[in-house]
Amino acid sequence: MAILLMLIPISLILLGLAVAAFVWAVKRGQFDDLDTPALDILEDNDRPAPPAGDTHARAGEPSGRD
Repeated sequence: MAILLMLIPISLILLGLAVAAFVWAVKRGQFDDLDTPALDILEDNDRPAPPAGDTHARAGEPSGRD
């Protein structure tokens, strides 16, 4: 019976922390758009990525190098 006097306040504190974390996540916008990230994988990207060292080249444009 004495253990309940310790476990009940601990569980209430943990519940409060969980609610605070959820409210923080909602205020930061973590749940604003749940559909788009799941659909991004279905998008067909046919353009190749520019080379890693060339930050000025745009996809689809010649870089002027041979």
